[in-house]
Amino acid sequence: MFAANSRSAIAVPSVGQVLLPLFAASAIAVLTMPALAHDAKPTAAKPQGWSYPFACCANYDCHEVSQTSIGERPEGYVIKDTGEVLAYSDRRIKDSPDGEYHWCAHVAGLDAGRTICLFVPPSSY
Repeated sequence: MFAANSRSAIAVPSVGQVLLPLFAASAIAVLTMPALAHDAKPTAAKPQGWSYPFACCANYDCHEVSQTSIGERPEGYVIKDTGEVLAYSDRRIKDSPDGEYHWCAHVAGLDAGRTICLFVPPSSY
């Protein structure tokens, strides 16, 4: 008689079997994360600051600008650095929560300097 020398077979998953579920879980986590925008600096009117909407500032494209950087003409607001004119009815014009001008513009690429959103203080009458 001879003794049976048996080895127990252990199933080892392949690399694909391990990485595919891990990749899928990571993709789901990234795609379901809330969209974040960055914050405007605190001002006297908004001591806690405020958040730029993601649609205006997905990649830190917004910042406060001085009142002298924005002009007004009968046609609309003028971005003095670029000469761009936004009609008063343009949907990119938003009310400024802190009463200051904030300009959101593309920083690179073909649209560099083109306005995404312009936050304006309320008109004083």
